[in-house]
Amino acid sequence: MTFRLMLLAATMMVPRMAQSQTNDDFVKGADVGFLTAQEQRGVRFHDREGRERDCLELLKNDYQIGAVRMRVWVDPKGGSCDKHELLAMGRRAKALGMQLMVDFHYADSWADPAKQPIPKAWQGHSYRQMQQDLRRHTVDVLSLLKQNGIAPRWVQVGNETANGLLWPVGHIKEHPEQYAGFIRTGYDAVKEVFPEAIVIVHLDRGHKQSLYDWNLDILRQHGARWDMVGMSLYPYWAMKDHPKLVADDIITDCMANIRHVSEKYGCDVMIVETGYEVDEAHPEVMDEGRRQLARVIREAQTETGGRCRGVFYWEPQCLPGGYRLGAFDSNAAPTAIMDGFLDQDEPQ
Repeated sequence: MTFRLMLLAATMMVPRMAQSQTNDDFVKGADVGFLTAQEQRGVRFHDREGRERDCLELLKNDYQIGAVRMRVWVDPKGGSCDKHELLAMGRRAKALGMQLMVDFHYADSWADPAKQPIPKAWQGHSYRQMQQDLRRHTVDVLSLLKQNGIAPRWVQVGNETANGLLWPVGHIKEHPEQYAGFIRTGYDAVKEVFPEAIVIVHLDRGHKQSLYDWNLDILRQHGARWDMVGMSLYPYWAMKDHPKLVADDIITDCMANIRHVSEKYGCDVMIVETGYEVDEAHPEVMDEGRRQLARVIREAQTETGGRCRGVFYWEPQCLPGGYRLGAFDSNAAPTAIMDGFLDQDEPQ
């Protein structure tokens, strides 16, 4: 073989090698922010055979879940989702060899596209003061982890910030430059403590490309930085809001958006939230959830050019009754939905 042919053959092999390496690093994860409170209420988790199991161990060893995601609030009532609960879960995850994602809400409770409330201790502060509040809080929480030997692989600076955060000061329509400034401040604060951590900007409605163009263009225009874009993907909620939508079309659009975002902004993407309906009276509903989850994981690995780095299920260990899109049944055991983590290589 001539040198030229050898060089050509070697060049043709590179994409396959790179694809294999990225697929090996693909992460399956679970947000388990409710788990501590569930355990404190006496919930005991079981596998499909009815054997009592530690929930994290069950997720890892039976369903290939290698990472946990934990939200953290600034000053929550009762301490739920505070930095100490985060540390305790981080220790448990580390003991099992699981990676950690930290999700800063920058609020005392829930923050999402419909609400981004300013923490009580930060109210009345100017934009510049609030930047310092955000920085101090981020550094304080992450320093606690670092002092205890816990290094998160990913850190979200804000939760589903489609419309900005810390309203009205950081509302994207009212003060786009201040929204970007908060994201930039969060990015810098994370890197101050953990330079190697992957900083995520997280938006909802992963199937809606126009939202991502609008929001991320504003961030880029005003000098914000990020390492990865996080997406929420919920066919169930999208169809509730728009009954004419179809679940498979929503998934298809999300995969196209992952390719679009990664190319346009030059960054990796991760589905940091997804979930599917549990209906114990109708097993076919869970079978459909399994199929959709399996498809999402499969195509995230094979249809995004290696740019989607993982899929996280939001609160799979939730039991029916309170939240419809967990993945466990009323006996605190996995439903068929969880098999979607295992069978994504099967034809659907």
